[in-house]
Amino acid sequence: MELIVKPFEALTPRQLYEILRLRVDVFVVEQQCPYPELDGKDPAALHLFLQDASGIHAYLRLLPPGLAFETASLGRVVSRARGLGLGDRILRAGIQKARTLGYPALTIEAQRYAKGFYARAGFRQIGAEFLEDGIPHVPMRLELAALGASCRKE
Repeated sequence: MELIVKPFEALTPRQLYEILRLRVDVFVVEQQCPYPELDGKDPAALHLFLQDASGIHAYLRLLPPGLAFETASLGRVVSRARGLGLGDRILRAGIQKARTLGYPALTIEAQRYAKGFYARAGFRQIGAEFLEDGIPHVPMRLELAALGASCRKE
């Protein structure tokens, strides 16, 4: 499976369609949460995804500082199949890309059920739990400078 990193303008129509379908299938349909998935941030994002001949299997977007938070942020972290390590793989790729871009920290709003997933990657909770679109979330941050050399291997 190949890791692809592209700005919005470089996505092919098929890639954009697959990305949006995957995001809607999970965040809107599976989670039964009607919300505006197309939030206007995709054109400024870097899009990272794992793809093979059968299509896109995992995805996230990396937003620059100042777009969603003061720091850079990751969002829309999703994988087509669970239990295969693809979510972990795409998350670590996003963290590594943020490091190579020189971002000192990443901020996210994690769904409560995924807090442990992000904590295993080094994120820590930085505020109180809140509801967004009826789903409990927690604000979390990862200080990239504190990661050391261990993440540079990815």
